[in-house]
Amino acid sequence: MSAFSTCNFMRHPILMQSRTNLKTPNESLASVRCTKVVRNVNLEKLRHNYLFPEIEARELEHTKKHPDADIIRLGIGDTTQPIPDIITSHMAEYARALSTRKGYKGYGAEQGNKALRKAIAESIYTDLGVKDTEVFVSDGSQCDISRLQLLLGSSVSVAVQDPNFPAYMDSSVIIGQAGEFLDETLKYKNIVYMTCGPQNNFFPDLSTTPRTDIIFFCSPNNPTGHAASREQLTQLVEFARKNGSIIVYDSAYGVYITDESPRSIYEIPGARECAIEISSFSKIAGFTGVRLGWTVVPDELYYSNKVPVINDFDRIVCTCFNGASSIAQAGGLACLSPDGFKEVMSVVDYYKENAKILVDTFTSLGFVVYGGVNAPYVWVHFPGSRSWEMFSEILEKTHIITVPGSGFGPGGEGYIRVTAFGKREDILEASARLRSVFM
Repeated sequence: MSAFSTCNFMRHPILMQSRTNLKTPNESLASVRCTKVVRNVNLEKLRHNYLFPEIEARELEHTKKHPDADIIRLGIGDTTQPIPDIITSHMAEYARALSTRKGYKGYGAEQGNKALRKAIAESIYTDLGVKDTEVFVSDGSQCDISRLQLLLGSSVSVAVQDPNFPAYMDSSVIIGQAGEFLDETLKYKNIVYMTCGPQNNFFPDLSTTPRTDIIFFCSPNNPTGHAASREQLTQLVEFARKNGSIIVYDSAYGVYITDESPRSIYEIPGARECAIEISSFSKIAGFTGVRLGWTVVPDELYYSNKVPVINDFDRIVCTCFNGASSIAQAGGLACLSPDGFKEVMSVVDYYKENAKILVDTFTSLGFVVYGGVNAPYVWVHFPGSRSWEMFSEILEKTHIITVPGSGFGPGGEGYIRVTAFGKREDILEASARLRSVFM
């Protein structure tokens, strides 16, 4: 019997939805040769394409329509400023040494370079009790989200902020934690959506939030730009400890905090018993292409059967990962040197100034604006408008790419997110275009 069968794309609604993504332009989609392997049912639950490729597709359509347009990209949060020379020179030196007998190194520890783990523990978590053995260096926090999902499995219950970074939700669906998508609510079953908007100071009402095993929480938040206060995070930790939950805390934008808001969940007493923290060099040092991040799993964090969580995460890392690039890790060490950190923070300050320009622009036009102070994202409200409609209107009238708030969950409807990760001249030009259209 043949290992393949003939399937009809024209009769399959799931496949019809993704037809345009198939790289078979010269084949007839009416009848193709298929295997007998059934598609992962969890992938069939995904309601939309992942947000950012969808934006790229719409940008491509706009470019075809306006081939001479000078498009300003303030959508995807990709850094634009060069990595400081003190860091890249260290990486180059390490790379050149690989061509010598003395400097060559092969596989490193899956958990990361010991010196880098120590530097992260001492520089990022000064006086917070984080040990180097609790730090797992990775190729970025988004990759670690998926590894943590593999660690947690499909049977746990999950809560997410609404709006939230799409990777939390999509990975929960893919791993099997979510039920079907409900069109009437625009939410997945079996996922708790914690509303975080201006009506509750961007922090969930924990008195009405049901208990879940896992709580995904990002601060400063992507997309709203809100940094949770010490009081708010104390409530969150107490809530998790009371319910025996684990917080997965994303602190990727912690260095952008300018007020007294905590930069790490471990600033809160008791957090080491209920929280895992993920973070990244991407937005600290412009490593979006270099790829380097970390996860902290405290020794005091245990499962219900008294097994340390760190033991299982170590197994996941050793099974699924060969370690971050040694060249990238050399760059990470340079970032955390006194001179290196000073340089990267000057770039962070550059993006903060960009954010201020954007906040001032939208505010002067009469819009209600959130974020942009403790985060590189500006969250703009367009009452009575749909997010994708505003995305399209701004793109059509100004040739500026933004991100529709609804892409971050139903709580983002009526908003757009604008990134400050742009070149200063583009930020100023975007400001001028917006003023010419909305003034």
